[in-house]
Amino acid sequence: MKFKAFLSEHGVNLLERRFLPALDKMGKICHLFLTRDHAIFLHNLLNGDGVQCIAQFRKEALFDDYRISSQNEDRIAFTIDVSLLLRAVRSSVSICTEFGNGPSANRLQIKLVKKLPPNCTQPMPFLTFETKGYKSAVIQDVPISKPLSRAEVLELQTALDVAQELPPTLVQVPDLNQLQNFVERMKHVGDLLNVSISKYGDLHVQISTTLITLGAEFRKLLVIGEQAEAPTEERNLSAQTRSERAISRGDAQSVQGACLTVIFQFFIPGTRQTDKSISLHCRLPVLDPGSS
Repeated sequence: MKFKAFLSEHGVNLLERRFLPALDKMGKICHLFLTRDHAIFLHNLLNGDGVQCIAQFRKEALFDDYRISSQNEDRIAFTIDVSLLLRAVRSSVSICTEFGNGPSANRLQIKLVKKLPPNCTQPMPFLTFETKGYKSAVIQDVPISKPLSRAEVLELQTALDVAQELPPTLVQVPDLNQLQNFVERMKHVGDLLNVSISKYGDLHVQISTTLITLGAEFRKLLVIGEQAEAPTEERNLSAQTRSERAISRGDAQSVQGACLTVIFQFFIPGTRQTDKSISLHCRLPVLDPGSS
């Protein structure tokens, strides 16, 4: 079982500034699943409770050089502390910047090793970061779990396949910041958020308490998957009424922050062209199975 690769400058920026800080907020531990073509961070995928998160990268998105081999179809998986991983990446960037002419002056190598820690009698696995300069090298060891067995890797792969199944209807939200700001304000009102998505391209977000009902509607969004035409006679009705009627007809689905798949779309820098080498999606836990 071997893995060795060189992180590219673009890969370091993706991990250090965007993905690892986000994953660190999700939870302390995640799986890192390495295959011939992908590096995948999996949070909470084997547990039934809590938010599930999958960040998947084609090897070219993170690495300049990528070599992997194992007796399990060149697949290797283990658990790792995200905060320690983030700290190692940031330290390596700092070292490269301080002793080189920018982050790309020195190559950042990452590999799986076994080492004998102090006061231990058995070698333990580590994900090692090695920053090689002209005259010196700095090595950082991030402890990991024992690599998963063949059966455990199969279980993880099965869970990944299930988690990546898409719901029949998705809507594309063009202004994520607007939606995020609204949800941030809503969380001070109550704990449960009602979300409904229609085949017409409508997204309804609402929170209710005994004293107040607060909601927002995003209409005529791009629909991916099953679509339908909105009844013309309902155009002047309230958002709540239209949502309720669409749900009763089977043209919309409603959940309370549950069974909700959020897929983030990434673009190639400087363009509006989708970057298919990176994917991130999250699934919120089920709170109301009856209406999912």
